[in-house]
Amino acid sequence: MSDARGRTLITVQDLAESLKAQTPPVLLDVQDEKATAKERPLIPRALATFLDTDFSGAPSKRAGKRPLPEIADLQANARSWGINPDSLVVVYDDKGGAQASRAWWTLRWAGFDNVRILDGGLQAWVAAGHGVTQASAQAPGGGSVNLSPGHMPTIEADEAAALARDAVLLDSRGKAAYLGAPQEPGKPATGHIPGAFSAPATDALSSDGCFKPSEELRVDFATLGADGAKSIGVYCGSGNAAAHSIAALNAAGLEAALYVGSWSAWSADPSRPAAIGEERGL
Repeated sequence: MSDARGRTLITVQDLAESLKAQTPPVLLDVQDEKATAKERPLIPRALATFLDTDFSGAPSKRAGKRPLPEIADLQANARSWGINPDSLVVVYDDKGGAQASRAWWTLRWAGFDNVRILDGGLQAWVAAGHGVTQASAQAPGGGSVNLSPGHMPTIEADEAAALARDAVLLDSRGKAAYLGAPQEPGKPATGHIPGAFSAPATDALSSDGCFKPSEELRVDFATLGADGAKSIGVYCGSGNAAAHSIAALNAAGLEAALYVGSWSAWSADPSRPAAIGEERGL
């Protein structure tokens, strides 16, 4: 495994071995919204966490659906999960990896680098024959990690527009949202930031739900101009799928900035244009 990939992802095999260690990793199962969370099996020792209550601030039109958390709140959560400065943290979700990736990105934004995404998530864990449990572990408390903001690059709306025009801006949503297809009856079409490339986050996955090999990812991103020669920005609906794409870019040895507000903030501003259809719209 390359250094860049190893700093981003952990395999099921490596996680299973690390859970046997005298000091096992802090394992976080990540769902999106606590109020609508579904019951599902968890990897033994995993703590149930939620993006909206544990990793985000209060939503608003300006900041979007999943804004950055207050650093004091995130630090309090991390300490309640037992995270120390020398801990290994592993995050996962039940498929795809977008929610786990947003948790990974948020911890790294807060200055905690020793965090990995379980490659393939719960699906890969079960496929490898490992057991699950129906109960979340209890948060142990007692963590001593110190967090601070700003350790991962972010962009705002004007910077996203500039990257779309002058460098590379990737849209990590599904193709229908990029094209501007109506999402639900009675709701308006979506569309994309003018100049953005369509790059669905799911394109980074192989058929087994794991990330593609790093070299293949790098080739795929290079076809969109994201080869490291230009600045790269990424957005999606609310910043989850975009964080997944940033994880894929990191695994390929590339860096990118997250438009945290993403489409949820862009589309809430009537002064912001939207491009429709296959054309980038410059």
